[in-house]
Amino acid sequence: MTKGLLCSLLASALFGYLYYFTTLLTPLSGLDALGFRILFMLPAVLAVLLLFKQQKRLVEHLTRIKQQPFLLLVVIFNAAMMGFQMWLYLWAPNNGSAVEVTVGYLLLPLVLVAFGKFLFKETISRYKALAILCAGIAVLLNILLTGKMSWESLAVGLGYALYFASRKFLKMNDLAVFTLEVSLLFPFCVYMVAEVDLTAVADINPHIYLLVFLLGLISSIAFIAYILASNWLPINLLGLLGYLETVAMLFISLYIGETIQPASYPLLFGLSAAMLLLMYDGFRARKRLG
Repeated sequence: MTKGLLCSLLASALFGYLYYFTTLLTPLSGLDALGFRILFMLPAVLAVLLLFKQQKRLVEHLTRIKQQPFLLLVVIFNAAMMGFQMWLYLWAPNNGSAVEVTVGYLLLPLVLVAFGKFLFKETISRYKALAILCAGIAVLLNILLTGKMSWESLAVGLGYALYFASRKFLKMNDLAVFTLEVSLLFPFCVYMVAEVDLTAVADINPHIYLLVFLLGLISSIAFIAYILASNWLPINLLGLLGYLETVAMLFISLYIGETIQPASYPLLFGLSAAMLLLMYDGFRARKRLG
């Protein structure tokens, strides 16, 4: 348990720091940073696949895809969605959208709970139901006060939820499938990296070679730490600890100079209250099991 907690905290800290770290990569674009990130991550993903002896699962999924070709389209869609989400995460801090993306990550677990209730017919507690209600009211108030809901928040909250829901529905929610998704992104990322003139970038940012290496290192260590934590911790506790990353993202968004408009206060307050309800419900569940 202790090892799992340490790994989870390390992963949350590194993923949170990565949100700030991307601001150091200018003038690389979000797509450039994504290319380098996947370039370094694939070896780490393959290493973890071997470490946890998941090669057989990979072969099983490939056999299943051969028997049901439509699954290839699903994997391609999910790979594209994951790549888009990684790009958005890297793009937002340098383009004034860090707070909006953070709101999306606050919204995501609530959308997943709603998906579980209405798509998978899962039973939810009254606290989770209240959390969904709080989130719904907060989103409606935000639309009434601002006239819109940012596309960045919706892209994370709904897009990532579709990604996770489709993987669960088709029973393709494991490390082997994630390896397939990263592998599909890899050729495109190699092309994007090949198109980057790092010499010209280094004229503007002399530390770019070191920073690109650190981007890959931080991403890889964070991913490995998260996978280790997921194997050592109960899934509900892992989910609760994951909220630390979102909180870190919000503080980093403010630290790098972004502001929260007064009209968005009800949204943040409502989503934060909903998140606290989910956390409380998770702690109650842990206590009952404990």
